[in-house]
Amino acid sequence: MLCYISVVFAQCREDQRSLLLELKNNLKFEHESSSKLKWWNQSTACCEWRGVTCDEERHVIIGLDLSGESISGGFDNSSSLFSLQHLQHLNLANNYFNSEIPPSFNKLQNLTYLNLAYAGFVGQIPIEISQLTRLVTLDLSAGELMKLENPSLGKIVQNLTKIKQLYLDGVIISAHGQKWHAALLQIPSLQELSMIDCNLSGPLHSSLTTLENLSAIHLDDNYLSSTVPETFANFRNLTTLSLAGCELIGMFPQNIFQIPTLSFIDVSYNTDLHGFFPYFPLNGSLQTLIVGYTSFSGPLPNSIGNLKHLSTLDLYSSQFNGTLPDSLSNLTQLVDIDLSGNSFAGSISSLGMCQNLQSVFLFDNSFTGMIPSSIFMFPSLRYVALSNNEFEGQLKDFINASSGVQSLHLSGNHLEGPIPDSLFQLKNLQDLVLSFNKFSDTIELNMLSMLRNLTTLDISYNNLTIIDTSTPLFPSPLFPQLKRVSLASCKLTTFPRFLKNHSLTVIDLSNNHISGTIPQWIWNNIFIDHINLSHNYLTDWEEPALNNLSYLSILDFHSNLLQGPLPTLPQSLIYLDFSNNNLSSIIPTKIGQFLINTMFLLFANNNLHGNIPESICNASNLQVLDLSLNSLTGTIPKCLIAMNGSLSILDLGRNKLNGTIDTFPGLCYLRTLHLNGNSIQGKLPKYLANCATLEILDIGDNQIHDQFPCWLKDISTLRVLILRSNNLHGNLKCVGTKVAWPQLQIFDLAYNNFGGKIPLSFFETSKAMIADENYGSKSKLGHLQFQLLKYDQVYYQDRVTVTSKERKMDLVKILTIFTAIDLSCNKFEGLIPESLGQLNALYILNLSHNAFSGQIPSSFGNLKDLESLDLSYNNLSGKIPTQIAKLSFLSFLNLSCNYLMGRIPTGTQIQSFLADSFKGNDGLCGPPLTPNCGGDREQGTPASTSNVDTKNSINWNFISVELGFTFGIGIVVLPLILYKSWRKRYWKCVDDVLYHSIPHLEFAYERHGEQSYRSLRRMAYSR
Repeated sequence: MLCYISVVFAQCREDQRSLLLELKNNLKFEHESSSKLKWWNQSTACCEWRGVTCDEERHVIIGLDLSGESISGGFDNSSSLFSLQHLQHLNLANNYFNSEIPPSFNKLQNLTYLNLAYAGFVGQIPIEISQLTRLVTLDLSAGELMKLENPSLGKIVQNLTKIKQLYLDGVIISAHGQKWHAALLQIPSLQELSMIDCNLSGPLHSSLTTLENLSAIHLDDNYLSSTVPETFANFRNLTTLSLAGCELIGMFPQNIFQIPTLSFIDVSYNTDLHGFFPYFPLNGSLQTLIVGYTSFSGPLPNSIGNLKHLSTLDLYSSQFNGTLPDSLSNLTQLVDIDLSGNSFAGSISSLGMCQNLQSVFLFDNSFTGMIPSSIFMFPSLRYVALSNNEFEGQLKDFINASSGVQSLHLSGNHLEGPIPDSLFQLKNLQDLVLSFNKFSDTIELNMLSMLRNLTTLDISYNNLTIIDTSTPLFPSPLFPQLKRVSLASCKLTTFPRFLKNHSLTVIDLSNNHISGTIPQWIWNNIFIDHINLSHNYLTDWEEPALNNLSYLSILDFHSNLLQGPLPTLPQSLIYLDFSNNNLSSIIPTKIGQFLINTMFLLFANNNLHGNIPESICNASNLQVLDLSLNSLTGTIPKCLIAMNGSLSILDLGRNKLNGTIDTFPGLCYLRTLHLNGNSIQGKLPKYLANCATLEILDIGDNQIHDQFPCWLKDISTLRVLILRSNNLHGNLKCVGTKVAWPQLQIFDLAYNNFGGKIPLSFFETSKAMIADENYGSKSKLGHLQFQLLKYDQVYYQDRVTVTSKERKMDLVKILTIFTAIDLSCNKFEGLIPESLGQLNALYILNLSHNAFSGQIPSSFGNLKDLESLDLSYNNLSGKIPTQIAKLSFLSFLNLSCNYLMGRIPTGTQIQSFLADSFKGNDGLCGPPLTPNCGGDREQGTPASTSNVDTKNSINWNFISVELGFTFGIGIVVLPLILYKSWRKRYWKCVDDVLYHSIPHLEFAYERHGEQSYRSLRRMAYSR
């Protein structure tokens, strides 16, 4: 009897079994990977089949789980599945149906659980889903394959009033903020809501708090663009709040962190979201706290130690500061801590009690002191990243360190002394990065042989000496897992032998003393991605070279002695640098076809000759092209400057190029254009006015014949403008609005034919030359560079040549605080604008070899940072302003060959200059020109007296005046009457005197036109 009952209970109804077998036969699935369907057969009762759940009487099917069965088809409205009327639980997730959701789902009226997540369904979600009114859990997450447009979200859920869990991740929902909020308010029983990456728009509305049962909210990766409502702190049951990447703004409500039930919060990747941590109450329930990539700031409060359950603390790349509170040692459950990319300082000793730590990421801060050895002894420790801090001292032994450490990054600190031998006994170590420290030691590569699991080895840029005593082991190499190695600046003289049988993807042996031929085995591994052999003494390479490297993306051979023709280049290259070698060949005419993926191409300072082929424009991804310092001839290809808007850096300077600068119309994203030192003629192309992001324009040392390019006046990003040594002419007055170059820091027009007066307002907008506490670039030292590959820290270094202290100077790095104005060797005239004295962050000012007149502006005393001042060979008169003597940074001064007079002012600096700085000014006296000013009453020289009787003597002083007056009539007035050219010169001189006496005249001419100027001039004469 008992046996009979057992058999009956094991059997499901025949119709149920038949429906399941029919379903199996119609579905297309991979039999090998199936863990459920392939076991369905007649020999066992269907209630025992995997994925099948029967009711208590084991008669009917109430649950079916076919998730992850790799089903790819055979499912539509006619499927036998929809005849299983008793189904309550259905899971078809993680399959490949690749069809729309069949409307026949409305036949399964008893469903309380429906999971179609990532099942491969596409298109519009049918309205029939809304008829499943008993649903408690609905998961339609789709990864942007499904959408809710018509019917809308509101119509789908309007009858699903019993739903407690709603998951719609990735479904494209066409509903603005108010609409999707209103739709959700129709589900008062809702407890868990997940609508990640659903194309939702904001604002985030406080009405959600009326859903009092909500315990979990996931709205990540939407476009909410709003603040977080203060009322969110009123959720009584909230355990999870995830709003990462939602473009949140404003101040995050502190009270939300204090919700008693909250265990998980993630508001990361909202860069405009601000906030501070509140006081955390005792026994807080938070387990995960993530605010990375936000603008949260301030110190970590000491109350963070109250979060006894905290396991994850992620503050990556925010704006926190201060020292770590001692209370961190209370977080005994802490597993992962990431404080990287902030401004934390002080020691990290407070982490010493967090015995459950698995990952410690503290890089990119300002932590100081020694690295405590206790941090490596946590039994579960796996990952340690302390790079780019201020740690110092020696590393202590790793004898008691956790054997499970897999990754150790300590680069960019001030660590010194030897590397402990015990470090090489961490047998599970995979990543070892110790670069850019002060380690001093001799390391035999065999010492590393214990690290058999090593995948990354970077000990570059220390004071290490590497000795390679290894022998190539074939087929078992010394480091079988090694993929990335950097031994840069390790005093190597030969290629390490252990690399010979490598499977490396990254090799960096730069900045060593390796000479001779590059061996062919360097590129034995066809999967190699990155080779850097720069800054060595390599002369050539073994063939075949670079032939089959279809994965090579970065190749850096710059600064060697390589010679001969270029090798065949693989199409996979993204970054290519052969600059500073002795390559001598013509650039291949079809080079563009081999560089279809290349973004960065450097052949500067070689012996390349011939024309630049037009095919180079076929490299449609090219962002940086530097062919400078070669012997290239011919014209610049018309297609090159525009390059379909891809090119950011173009440097063709110091070649033998000729012709004009012509270009096809199109987009322009040029950031830097160097054409200096060629023989280019014609005019400057007005096309450059379209380059709205232009920062550096250097067309000096050519034969350009044009006027000043006023059409550049609206490019607000311009930092460097060099037009020196051309045939440019005219004045600097631009019709209409004034030039707007707030970031201009180097302005060089020397050796041209510019003339006229410098407009008073010309430098008014040059904020980069003004030390203003509100101007950010002055507060932080940096230099102009272009970052190409962020993940590999690959940069292009901008450079220019300037003249300082009468010498040419190559700026390999253009500091953002370096400023210079050079207008020398032109024909500028009139007064030196007083406004130049406002540029109090100016380093170099050269106005020499012009026709400036009047006095040296006393406002030059404001140029506190000035290092070089050259006003020589002008028509300057009057005294040297005493303020110049107070310029304490001035190391070069040239005022020679003017009409200056009076005593050279005394000061801490000015008397240190040689007499040549003041020669050619006959009226000047005093040190260093002369010992003193003889006959000067100020020096105490008494007036001369005479005892000679003067009554009968002739007053020769009076006679000389009359003779001089008569003679002046003859040589001045008569020629003014008789000769027109003399009259013009005379009135010009009078104008200069008036400008000097009444400075408002020049302002009137520039601001109000010639009529106002003439009226003021008449008024001056009437006086």
